[in-house]
Amino acid sequence: MKKALVLGASGGMGYAIVEELSGRDINVVAFARTREKLTTLFGRNKKVEICSGDVFNKEDLAKAAEGVDVIFHAINIPYGEWAAKQPTLMKNVVGTAESANVKLAIVDNIYAYGRSSGGKVNEDSPKNPHTKKGKIRVLLGKIADQAKIPVLTAHFPDFYGPNTENAMLTYTFEKMVQQKKAMFVGNQNNAREYLYTPDGAKAIVDLAMHEHAYGQHWNIPATEVITGKEIIKIAKQHLSYEKDVSTVTKGMIRLLGIFDKQMREVVEMLYLTEEPVVLDGSKYEREIGKLPTTPYEEGIGRTLDYMRQYR
Repeated sequence: MKKALVLGASGGMGYAIVEELSGRDINVVAFARTREKLTTLFGRNKKVEICSGDVFNKEDLAKAAEGVDVIFHAINIPYGEWAAKQPTLMKNVVGTAESANVKLAIVDNIYAYGRSSGGKVNEDSPKNPHTKKGKIRVLLGKIADQAKIPVLTAHFPDFYGPNTENAMLTYTFEKMVQQKKAMFVGNQNNAREYLYTPDGAKAIVDLAMHEHAYGQHWNIPATEVITGKEIIKIAKQHLSYEKDVSTVTKGMIRLLGIFDKQMREVVEMLYLTEEPVVLDGSKYEREIGKLPTTPYEEGIGRTLDYMRQYR
């Protein structure tokens, strides 16, 4: 791989993928809507070409894809726009890759797996989602799997890490960094996975470098499961934060949803905080190599330091 296009480069995972690729001396086209933000993130990186545009404009995508070997699809859009826009977005990305005759690596989540039946979920586990967004992810997967170019899809749990803005842990960390009253979404006693974005970026870039990884789905789990209480304890120690962190319940989000459409969309995904889905990464380790893993203490510390510096 000599040159790659990262769609959604200003988001948490997109940012991490750009950093990982450029760190490997690979030229990168960083694509997102806002040039100013891209310039802030990558303006000093000589391996990165900044390209602002609209993912729903096929000409913008085609221009960005000129001369690349692989497209990384890491675009995230608000929940409220999923039903209307996600299928068009995936068709645009796949169509761009087909027209440019390049490979496609997709950043996906765990919604398509639906509720956990206990134990870890592997790539052969049935995709039988009970949520609207899970069903949309299944549809998007079918669009991608029917593409006429090599495609790989990586499934990730919830993210945290530098420049990760729209994540549940970010909601907690932002207030803690500001030494303000903070809240944690979901039961603090439940253990679940949170993936450090630089680890996820290393994993999907490694996949993209292996020819046999295409045409398949891959699970990328986190280091291990961790409870909300353990996360809060690590963050408190790192920040010398002394306030209590309260819990955001489903009822509270439902109430907020009366006034906020985005909150209404969040409610159906809260099952993940009550019935955590844990990914099995044995296929990756068997066929690609050891999964990148950063201990939570280290990853949370780096994330909080980034937030203190740039927010």
